[in-house]
Amino acid sequence: MENPKKHIAFYIGSLHKGGAERVFVNLAAYFVSRGYRVTMVTQYQRENEYALPEGVVRVLSDLTPRQEGGRVQNLFRRYRKLRRIFKEIRADLVLSTIGKNNFMALCANLLLPTKVVVSVVADPKEEYPGRLMRLLADTLFWLADGIVMQTTDAVRFFPKALQKRCVILKNSVHPVFVRPRFTGERPQDIVAVGRMDANKNHRMAIRAFAQIATRFPKSRLFLYGDGPLRESLEGEIRDRGLWGRVFMPGVVTDVADRIEKAYAFLLTSFTEGMPNTLLEAMSLGLCCISTDCPCGGPKDLIRSGENGYLVPVDDDGAMAACLTKLLENPGMADEMGKKASMLQQEYQPDKVNREWEQYFLKIMGVRRLA
Repeated sequence: MENPKKHIAFYIGSLHKGGAERVFVNLAAYFVSRGYRVTMVTQYQRENEYALPEGVVRVLSDLTPRQEGGRVQNLFRRYRKLRRIFKEIRADLVLSTIGKNNFMALCANLLLPTKVVVSVVADPKEEYPGRLMRLLADTLFWLADGIVMQTTDAVRFFPKALQKRCVILKNSVHPVFVRPRFTGERPQDIVAVGRMDANKNHRMAIRAFAQIATRFPKSRLFLYGDGPLRESLEGEIRDRGLWGRVFMPGVVTDVADRIEKAYAFLLTSFTEGMPNTLLEAMSLGLCCISTDCPCGGPKDLIRSGENGYLVPVDDDGAMAACLTKLLENPGMADEMGKKASMLQQEYQPDKVNREWEQYFLKIMGVRRLA
Protein backbone atom coordinates (compact mmCIF):
# COMPACT_ATOMS: atom_id res chain seq x y z
CA MET A 1 0.00 0.00 0.00
CA GLU A 2 1.35 3.42 -0.96
CA ASN A 3 1.75 6.40 1.37
CA PRO A 4 -0.91 5.47 3.93
CA LYS A 5 -0.39 8.67 5.91
CA LYS A 6 -0.91 11.10 3.04
CA HIS A 7 -4.03 13.26 3.34
CA ILE A 8 -6.15 14.00 0.25
CA ALA A 9 -8.95 16.58 0.40
CA PHE A 10 -11.66 17.16 -2.18
CA TYR A 11 -13.49 20.47 -2.58
CA ILE A 12 -16.80 20.73 -4.41
CA GLY A 13 -20.09 22.61 -4.04
CA SER A 14 -22.13 19.62 -2.88
CA LEU A 15 -22.54 15.89 -3.48
CA HIS A 16 -25.86 16.29 -5.27
CA LYS A 17 -26.13 13.51 -7.83
CA GLY A 18 -24.24 14.53 -10.96
CA GLY A 19 -21.22 13.56 -13.03
CA ALA A 20 -18.50 15.55 -11.23
CA GLU A 21 -19.89 14.64 -7.83
CA ARG A 22 -19.87 10.95 -8.66
CA VAL A 23 -16.27 11.14 -9.87
CA PHE A 24 -15.24 12.75 -6.57
CA VAL A 25 -17.05 10.14 -4.48
CA ASN A 26 -15.52 7.32 -6.51
CA LEU A 27 -12.04 8.79 -6.14
CA ALA A 28 -12.58 9.30 -2.42
CA ALA A 29 -13.54 5.63 -2.06
CA TYR A 30 -10.44 4.57 -3.94
CA PHE A 31 -8.03 6.66 -1.87
CA VAL A 32 -9.58 5.45 1.39
CA SER A 33 -9.17 1.88 0.20
CA ARG A 34 -5.49 2.64 -0.47
CA GLY A 35 -4.92 3.83 3.10
CA TYR A 36 -4.96 7.58 2.56
CA ARG A 37 -6.71 9.98 4.89
CA VAL A 38 -9.56 11.57 2.93
CA THR A 39 -11.63 14.68 3.67
CA MET A 40 -14.56 15.86 1.55
CA VAL A 41 -15.10 19.62 1.88
CA THR A 42 -18.39 20.82 0.43
CA GLN A 43 -20.00 24.21 0.59
CA TYR A 44 -23.51 22.80 0.91
CA GLN A 45 -25.33 19.67 1.93
CA ARG A 46 -28.19 18.91 -0.46
CA GLU A 47 -30.97 16.37 -0.71
CA ASN A 48 -30.48 13.37 -2.99
CA GLU A 49 -26.72 13.26 -2.50
CA TYR A 50 -24.27 10.45 -3.13
CA ALA A 51 -23.38 8.56 0.03
CA LEU A 52 -19.78 8.91 1.15
CA PRO A 53 -17.78 5.74 1.73
CA GLU A 54 -16.87 4.79 5.27
CA GLY A 55 -13.71 6.52 6.43
CA VAL A 56 -14.22 9.80 4.52
CA VAL A 57 -14.62 12.86 6.76
CA ARG A 58 -17.18 15.44 5.61
CA VAL A 59 -16.68 19.16 6.34
CA LEU A 60 -19.16 21.89 5.38
CA SER A 61 -17.81 25.31 4.48
CA ASP A 62 -21.09 27.21 4.03
CA LEU A 63 -21.96 30.12 6.28
CA THR A 64 -24.55 29.59 8.97
CA PRO A 65 -27.52 32.02 9.03
CA ARG A 66 -25.88 33.87 11.94
CA GLN A 67 -22.67 34.31 9.94
CA GLU A 68 -24.33 35.75 6.85
CA GLY A 69 -24.21 39.42 5.89
CA GLY A 70 -24.32 41.32 2.62
CA ARG A 71 -23.36 39.77 -0.71
CA VAL A 72 -19.79 41.10 -0.82
CA GLN A 73 -19.37 40.52 2.89
CA ASN A 74 -20.46 36.91 2.49
CA LEU A 75 -17.88 36.33 -0.24
CA PHE A 76 -15.03 37.33 2.07
CA ARG A 77 -16.53 35.45 5.01
CA ARG A 78 -16.79 32.27 2.92
CA TYR A 79 -13.20 32.73 1.85
CA ARG A 80 -11.99 33.17 5.45
CA LYS A 81 -13.98 30.16 6.65
CA LEU A 82 -12.70 27.97 3.82
CA ARG A 83 -9.10 29.07 4.47
CA ARG A 84 -9.55 28.26 8.15
CA ILE A 85 -10.83 24.79 7.21
CA PHE A 86 -7.86 24.09 4.96
CA LYS A 87 -5.47 25.31 7.66
CA GLU A 88 -7.09 22.98 10.19
CA ILE A 89 -7.29 19.82 8.08
CA ARG A 90 -3.71 20.28 6.78
CA ALA A 91 -4.17 18.14 3.71
CA ASP A 92 -1.19 17.26 1.58
CA LEU A 93 -3.23 17.82 -1.59
CA VAL A 94 -6.59 19.40 -2.45
CA LEU A 95 -8.52 18.55 -5.61
CA SER A 96 -11.21 21.08 -6.52
CA THR A 97 -13.66 21.27 -9.38
CA ILE A 98 -16.27 23.38 -11.16
CA GLY A 99 -16.04 27.09 -11.88
CA LYS A 100 -15.53 29.45 -8.95
CA ASN A 101 -14.73 26.56 -6.60
CA ASN A 102 -11.35 26.33 -8.29
CA PHE A 103 -10.71 30.03 -7.62
CA MET A 104 -11.69 29.63 -3.97
CA ALA A 105 -9.50 26.58 -3.48
CA LEU A 106 -6.48 28.33 -4.98
CA CYS A 107 -6.92 31.52 -2.97
CA ALA A 108 -7.80 29.76 0.30
CA ASN A 109 -4.61 27.67 0.12
CA LEU A 110 -2.34 30.52 -0.90
CA LEU A 111 1.01 30.32 0.98
CA LEU A 112 -0.07 27.09 2.69
CA PRO A 113 2.03 23.95 2.15
CA THR A 114 -0.95 22.13 0.62
CA LYS A 115 -0.68 21.29 -3.08
CA VAL A 116 -3.75 22.33 -5.09
CA VAL A 117 -5.00 20.59 -8.21
CA VAL A 118 -7.90 22.22 -10.07
CA SER A 119 -10.13 20.35 -12.49
CA VAL A 120 -12.45 21.49 -15.28
CA VAL A 121 -15.13 18.90 -15.99
CA ALA A 122 -17.48 20.74 -18.36
CA ASP A 123 -17.03 23.09 -21.30
CA PRO A 124 -14.56 25.72 -19.99
CA LYS A 125 -16.47 28.42 -21.87
CA GLU A 126 -19.47 27.64 -19.66
CA GLU A 127 -17.52 27.27 -16.43
CA TYR A 128 -15.72 30.57 -17.09
CA PRO A 129 -18.03 32.70 -19.25
CA GLY A 130 -17.28 36.30 -20.10
CA ARG A 131 -14.04 38.26 -20.14
CA LEU A 132 -13.69 38.66 -16.38
CA MET A 133 -14.08 34.97 -15.56
CA ARG A 134 -11.75 34.01 -18.38
CA LEU A 135 -9.15 36.51 -17.19
CA LEU A 136 -9.42 35.13 -13.66
CA ALA A 137 -9.01 31.56 -14.92
CA ASP A 138 -6.03 32.47 -17.11
CA THR A 139 -4.43 34.26 -14.15
CA LEU A 140 -5.31 32.23 -11.05
CA PHE A 141 -4.69 28.84 -12.65
CA TRP A 142 -0.98 29.70 -12.65
CA LEU A 143 -1.19 29.26 -8.85
CA ALA A 144 -2.28 25.64 -9.28
CA ASP A 145 0.17 22.79 -8.77
CA GLY A 146 -1.82 20.77 -11.30
CA ILE A 147 -4.61 21.30 -13.82
CA VAL A 148 -6.80 18.35 -14.80
CA MET A 149 -8.90 18.51 -17.96
CA GLN A 150 -11.16 15.93 -19.55
CA THR A 151 -10.79 16.49 -23.28
CA THR A 152 -8.26 17.77 -25.78
CA ASP A 153 -10.70 20.46 -26.92
CA ALA A 154 -11.05 21.74 -23.35
CA VAL A 155 -7.29 22.19 -22.99
CA ARG A 156 -7.32 24.61 -25.95
CA PHE A 157 -9.42 27.04 -23.91
CA PHE A 158 -6.28 28.22 -22.13
CA PRO A 159 -3.28 30.17 -23.47
CA LYS A 160 -0.59 27.92 -24.93
CA ALA A 161 1.76 28.48 -22.01
CA LEU A 162 -0.91 27.31 -19.56
CA GLN A 163 -1.89 24.37 -21.79
CA LYS A 164 1.54 22.86 -21.10
CA ARG A 165 0.59 22.51 -17.43
CA CYS A 166 -2.65 20.67 -18.17
CA VAL A 167 -3.07 16.91 -18.02
CA ILE A 168 -6.02 14.86 -19.27
CA LEU A 169 -7.18 12.24 -16.78
CA LYS A 170 -10.04 9.87 -17.49
CA ASN A 171 -13.19 9.21 -15.52
CA SER A 172 -13.44 5.58 -14.57
CA VAL A 173 -16.42 3.44 -15.47
CA HIS A 174 -18.48 2.62 -12.41
CA PRO A 175 -17.88 -1.03 -11.45
CA VAL A 176 -21.52 -2.01 -12.10
CA PHE A 177 -20.98 -1.23 -15.79
CA VAL A 178 -17.93 -3.48 -15.99
CA ARG A 179 -19.49 -6.77 -17.07
CA PRO A 180 -19.53 -9.13 -20.05
CA ARG A 181 -21.50 -7.76 -23.00
CA PHE A 182 -25.05 -9.09 -23.40
CA THR A 183 -25.11 -11.40 -26.42
CA GLY A 184 -28.77 -12.41 -26.65
CA GLU A 185 -31.48 -11.02 -28.89
CA ARG A 186 -32.11 -7.35 -28.21
CA PRO A 187 -35.54 -5.72 -28.30
CA GLN A 188 -35.70 -2.55 -30.38
CA ASP A 189 -35.51 -0.41 -27.26
CA ILE A 190 -33.71 2.94 -27.48
CA VAL A 191 -32.52 4.48 -24.22
CA ALA A 192 -31.18 7.77 -22.87
CA VAL A 193 -30.03 8.62 -19.35
CA GLY A 194 -29.62 12.06 -17.82
CA ARG A 195 -31.11 14.98 -15.99
CA MET A 196 -34.13 16.42 -17.75
CA ASP A 197 -32.88 19.95 -18.25
CA ALA A 198 -32.28 22.24 -21.19
CA ASN A 199 -28.68 21.18 -21.79
CA LYS A 200 -29.40 17.44 -21.92
CA ASN A 201 -31.94 18.19 -24.67
CA HIS A 202 -34.10 15.06 -24.34
CA ARG A 203 -36.53 16.81 -26.68
CA MET A 204 -34.14 15.96 -29.52
CA ALA A 205 -34.45 12.24 -28.68
CA ILE A 206 -38.25 12.48 -28.77
CA ARG A 207 -38.22 14.30 -32.11
CA ALA A 208 -35.80 11.77 -33.62
CA PHE A 209 -37.86 8.84 -32.35
CA ALA A 210 -41.04 10.38 -33.76
CA GLN A 211 -39.46 10.23 -37.23
CA ILE A 212 -38.82 6.47 -37.05
CA ALA A 213 -41.68 5.27 -34.83
CA THR A 214 -44.09 4.37 -37.65
CA ARG A 215 -41.46 2.55 -39.68
CA PHE A 216 -40.36 0.49 -36.67
CA PRO A 217 -43.54 -0.27 -34.68
CA LYS A 218 -41.73 -2.56 -32.22
CA SER A 219 -39.30 0.12 -31.12
CA ARG A 220 -39.68 1.99 -27.84
CA LEU A 221 -37.87 4.96 -26.29
CA PHE A 222 -36.95 5.03 -22.58
CA LEU A 223 -35.77 8.30 -21.00
CA TYR A 224 -34.24 7.67 -17.56
CA GLY A 225 -33.85 10.57 -15.19
CA ASP A 226 -35.79 13.50 -13.80
CA GLY A 227 -35.58 17.26 -13.73
CA PRO A 228 -37.34 20.57 -14.34
CA LEU A 229 -38.39 19.77 -17.93
CA ARG A 230 -40.09 16.46 -17.19
CA GLU A 231 -43.62 17.85 -17.41
CA SER A 232 -42.83 19.69 -20.66
CA LEU A 233 -41.36 16.52 -22.17
CA GLU A 234 -44.42 14.53 -21.17
CA GLY A 235 -46.53 17.12 -22.99
CA GLU A 236 -44.46 16.74 -26.16
CA ILE A 237 -44.82 12.97 -26.01
CA ARG A 238 -48.61 13.30 -25.82
CA ASP A 239 -48.73 15.95 -28.56
CA ARG A 240 -46.80 13.69 -30.93
CA GLY A 241 -49.05 10.73 -30.23
CA LEU A 242 -46.21 8.71 -28.74
CA TRP A 243 -47.82 7.84 -25.40
CA GLY A 244 -47.25 4.13 -24.90
CA ARG A 245 -44.13 4.22 -27.10
CA VAL A 246 -42.01 6.64 -25.07
CA PHE A 247 -41.51 5.95 -21.36
CA MET A 248 -40.04 8.05 -18.54
CA PRO A 249 -39.28 5.75 -15.58
CA GLY A 250 -37.62 8.53 -13.58
CA VAL A 251 -34.46 8.13 -11.52
CA VAL A 252 -33.54 4.48 -11.04
CA THR A 253 -30.75 2.84 -9.08
CA ASP A 254 -30.24 -0.10 -11.43
CA VAL A 255 -29.41 1.75 -14.66
CA ALA A 256 -26.91 -0.85 -15.87
CA ASP A 257 -29.42 -3.68 -15.52
CA ARG A 258 -32.12 -1.62 -17.22
CA ILE A 259 -30.16 -0.62 -20.31
CA GLU A 260 -27.66 -3.43 -20.95
CA LYS A 261 -30.04 -5.25 -23.35
CA ALA A 262 -31.11 -2.10 -25.20
CA TYR A 263 -30.66 -1.79 -28.95
CA ALA A 264 -29.19 1.71 -28.95
CA PHE A 265 -28.26 4.56 -26.61
CA LEU A 266 -28.74 8.28 -27.32
CA LEU A 267 -26.85 11.26 -25.93
CA THR A 268 -28.44 14.52 -27.07
CA SER A 269 -26.64 17.22 -25.05
CA PHE A 270 -25.75 20.69 -26.25
CA THR A 271 -22.47 20.57 -24.29
CA GLU A 272 -20.62 17.90 -22.31
CA GLY A 273 -17.23 17.39 -20.75
CA MET A 274 -16.57 13.67 -20.68
CA PRO A 275 -20.13 12.25 -20.47
CA ASN A 276 -20.21 9.40 -17.97
CA THR A 277 -23.51 8.06 -19.28
CA LEU A 278 -22.08 7.68 -22.80
CA LEU A 279 -18.95 6.01 -21.48
CA GLU A 280 -21.03 3.59 -19.41
CA ALA A 281 -23.35 2.72 -22.29
CA MET A 282 -20.38 2.03 -24.56
CA SER A 283 -18.76 -0.05 -21.84
CA LEU A 284 -21.90 -2.21 -21.77
CA GLY A 285 -21.55 -2.69 -25.52
CA LEU A 286 -24.52 -0.61 -26.66
CA CYS A 287 -24.43 1.01 -30.07
CA CYS A 288 -24.44 4.74 -29.25
CA ILE A 289 -25.45 7.86 -31.14
CA SER A 290 -24.21 11.11 -29.63
CA THR A 291 -24.20 14.77 -30.52
CA ASP A 292 -20.74 15.99 -31.46
CA CYS A 293 -20.97 18.62 -28.78
CA PRO A 294 -18.45 20.96 -27.18
CA CYS A 295 -16.05 20.42 -25.55
CA GLY A 296 -15.31 17.22 -27.40
CA GLY A 297 -15.93 14.39 -24.94
CA PRO A 298 -18.10 12.29 -27.28
CA LYS A 299 -15.63 12.54 -30.17
CA ASP A 300 -12.84 11.39 -27.84
CA LEU A 301 -14.86 8.19 -27.33
CA ILE A 302 -16.65 7.60 -30.64
CA ARG A 303 -15.08 6.93 -34.03
CA SER A 304 -18.17 7.74 -36.03
CA GLY A 305 -19.31 4.85 -38.20
CA GLU A 306 -17.05 2.37 -36.36
CA ASN A 307 -18.03 2.12 -32.69
CA GLY A 308 -20.98 4.50 -32.77
CA TYR A 309 -22.26 7.63 -34.51
CA LEU A 310 -21.67 11.34 -34.00
CA VAL A 311 -24.34 13.77 -35.23
CA PRO A 312 -24.54 17.58 -35.19
CA VAL A 313 -25.94 19.23 -32.07
CA ASP A 314 -29.76 19.39 -32.03
CA ASP A 315 -30.02 17.69 -35.46
CA ASP A 316 -32.84 15.24 -34.83
CA GLY A 317 -33.00 14.39 -38.53
CA ALA A 318 -29.40 13.14 -38.51
CA MET A 319 -30.07 11.16 -35.35
CA ALA A 320 -33.19 9.60 -36.88
CA ALA A 321 -31.17 8.63 -39.99
CA CYS A 322 -28.58 6.88 -37.82
CA LEU A 323 -31.30 5.08 -35.85
CA THR A 324 -32.80 3.90 -39.12
CA LYS A 325 -29.46 2.46 -40.25
CA LEU A 326 -29.03 0.60 -36.99
CA LEU A 327 -32.56 -0.79 -36.86
CA GLU A 328 -32.36 -1.92 -40.48
CA ASN A 329 -28.97 -3.59 -39.97
CA PRO A 330 -28.86 -5.60 -36.72
CA GLY A 331 -25.54 -7.18 -37.67
CA MET A 332 -23.90 -3.79 -38.15
CA ALA A 333 -25.37 -2.52 -34.88
CA ASP A 334 -24.04 -5.58 -33.06
CA GLU A 335 -20.57 -5.10 -34.49
CA MET A 336 -20.54 -1.44 -33.47
CA GLY A 337 -21.60 -2.43 -29.97
CA LYS A 338 -18.77 -4.96 -29.74
CA LYS A 339 -16.25 -2.30 -30.72
CA ALA A 340 -17.77 0.14 -28.23
CA SER A 341 -17.39 -2.37 -25.40
CA MET A 342 -13.62 -2.38 -25.92
CA LEU A 343 -13.51 0.95 -24.05
CA GLN A 344 -14.27 -0.99 -20.87
CA GLN A 345 -10.64 -2.08 -20.51
CA GLU A 346 -9.25 1.42 -21.01
CA TYR A 347 -11.64 3.01 -18.50
CA GLN A 348 -11.87 0.28 -15.87
CA PRO A 349 -11.73 1.66 -12.30
CA ASP A 350 -8.46 0.08 -11.15
CA LYS A 351 -6.53 1.39 -14.14
CA VAL A 352 -8.00 4.89 -14.14
CA ASN A 353 -7.85 5.39 -10.36
CA ARG A 354 -4.23 4.29 -10.40
CA GLU A 355 -3.49 7.00 -12.99
CA TRP A 356 -5.05 9.62 -10.69
CA GLU A 357 -3.04 8.31 -7.75
CA GLN A 358 0.26 8.40 -9.63
CA TYR A 359 -0.49 11.96 -10.77
CA PHE A 360 -1.22 13.04 -7.20
CA LEU A 361 1.98 11.41 -5.97
CA LYS A 362 3.93 13.30 -8.60
CA ILE A 363 2.35 16.59 -7.57
CA MET A 364 3.15 15.88 -3.90
CA GLY A 365 6.75 15.06 -4.81
CA VAL A 366 6.47 11.49 -3.62
CA ARG A 367 8.56 8.89 -5.33
CA ARG A 368 6.56 6.28 -7.17
CA LEU A 369 6.60 3.05 -5.20
CA ALA A 370 6.50 -0.43 -6.71
